[in-house]
Amino acid sequence: MAFVKLVKNNAHFERYQTKYRRRREGKTDYRARKRLITQAKNKFNTPKYRMVVRISNRYCYTQIAWATLKGDRILCQATSQELVKYGLPGDGFGQKNWTACYATGLLLARRVLQKLGLDKMYEGQIEIDGEDFNIKENEDGEGPRPFSVCLDVGLQTTSTGARVFGALKGALDGGLSIPHSVRRFPCGEKESHDAELLRKYVYSGHIGEYMEQMEEDDEEMYKTHFARYLKNDVTNENMEETWQAVYDKIRADPAHKKSDRKKPAAGKCLKRKAKLSASQKQDRVNQKIAAYNKKMEDE
Repeated sequence: MAFVKLVKNNAHFERYQTKYRRRREGKTDYRARKRLITQAKNKFNTPKYRMVVRISNRYCYTQIAWATLKGDRILCQATSQELVKYGLPGDGFGQKNWTACYATGLLLARRVLQKLGLDKMYEGQIEIDGEDFNIKENEDGEGPRPFSVCLDVGLQTTSTGARVFGALKGALDGGLSIPHSVRRFPCGEKESHDAELLRKYVYSGHIGEYMEQMEEDDEEMYKTHFARYLKNDVTNENMEETWQAVYDKIRADPAHKKSDRKKPAAGKCLKRKAKLSASQKQDRVNQKIAAYNKKMEDE
């Protein structure tokens, strides 16, 4: 008879430590988070800001956050859903691609700098040429330094050309100071930087080229796949002008505006019924039993 060793015995479970809930759910990388939020003790409780970038199946979400003992606090936020207010055609135009992430990062940067009163001092890269851009302090040394944050990508894969780096590039051009390398931009290589290729991604040129290729190969598929683009008269020829208009409007007025919510009409509100007491519940049960017995007697 073979002997089977019991590995997970009582001693094992006595020293087993349950992981944090968000780690069990696969939502938070606590090893990375610890290094992002740990602040030097000689900073005297100065917040350590993070640029949080998350991408869903439809939109890109960005936030400027800092950690406290009670949880994270949000300084500013921007989403790609807001791009419609800045001239981007309606839903379905592509609010999660690389260019939309760039525009969302640009919107976040301009919005937080406006909130802090630094938007006039640090304008960022106004003429987008695809070159790597790092904001610099004022030459005279007066005034506050550039607003510095760290990129927080969560559990997303940081592969070359990933969309999270589109939001990073937008925030850099918007005037934020973020430690980074050009190695993960779509330009590709570690030693060189292809500014022309990066500029093409900023203006959605890669999508425009795909549109032309699909139109040549399969026109029916082209009309179906890019129906929203064609409905808004956006093609490869005017793709750059469309996105440039969005960037100009973002720089002109990046402030967040609350939407006007209509109050529900009188009498339309859902009114909850008052909870019954224990005696009322018992009386209700007795009434049902009496009604059932009476029905059975009549039959």
